[in-house]
Amino acid sequence: MDKVASLRAFVKVVESGSFAEAGRQLRLSRSAISKYIADLEESLGVQLLNRTTRHASPTENGQRYFERAVVILSEIEAADQAVAQAQSAPRGLLRVNAPMSFGTMRLGPVLADFMETYPELQLQIVLSDDLLDPVQDGFDVTLRIADLESSSLIARKIMPVPRMICASPDYLARHGTPKHPQELRAHASLTYGFLLTGNQWKLTGRDGDHWIQPAWSLCVNNAEVLRDAAIKGRGLALLPQFIAAEALRKGELRTVLDDYSAPPLALYAVYPPTRHLSVKVRLFIDFLVERFGREEEAGVRTR
Repeated sequence: MDKVASLRAFVKVVESGSFAEAGRQLRLSRSAISKYIADLEESLGVQLLNRTTRHASPTENGQRYFERAVVILSEIEAADQAVAQAQSAPRGLLRVNAPMSFGTMRLGPVLADFMETYPELQLQIVLSDDLLDPVQDGFDVTLRIADLESSSLIARKIMPVPRMICASPDYLARHGTPKHPQELRAHASLTYGFLLTGNQWKLTGRDGDHWIQPAWSLCVNNAEVLRDAAIKGRGLALLPQFIAAEALRKGELRTVLDDYSAPPLALYAVYPPTRHLSVKVRLFIDFLVERFGREEEAGVRTR
């Protein structure tokens, strides 16, 4: 038995005083209304309505049941409205995981503007370069800079993240500037070894693809550490542009092998597959896509 449907039928019969009128209001046949009432009375073991050919009125038990049923249906309607409003006006807690460097260097102003746009949302941001599990760790959205492998999660690309090989002027003065990817084998390298390619570097130029296993002296899961070590002249580093940009502008780093390119990574928003993507997640991802896309169009270096 559909208890809620039976309650609605019963309440309409009492309010209208007629099976036929209750059926018209609920867009059901008179026989369907009669069955709902009969099922309800059978489940309760009491008679709820006094019936005549043209009229129906509640019994004493029916009147008490009617008063409680009205409250129950009102609560159900309020719950439905609360869920509907939550889907249209974002509120509550949004948990986001993001890479440490990207979070500290690029995400702060965007988050502040998002908070101003949606003031009823609470944001909990966890910055980490560890590959946390979005589902097990309870994140609504995980931002990753990667070449994503296939998984059961859904990923939306937000923006490309190009990379370049950089070194300090001092290092290049002491060790020379490589002219071909194969020459990298003779240099000290600073590597980010937590990508799918591991410590290997892939560079592509007019003469095709080159896979290099550099002789690394530092391997770390944070690109800011690699940048700082490179600035100090400790070796060559393959860095995301948004990490290296300021040091390049100041002349603390220089790019090498500019005729060759590393496969660009991308910033992805990753979230568990759900039948209905919550409005707060959708709006957050759309906000990131629009904001970073607008900055790129304006010529602002965000990578």
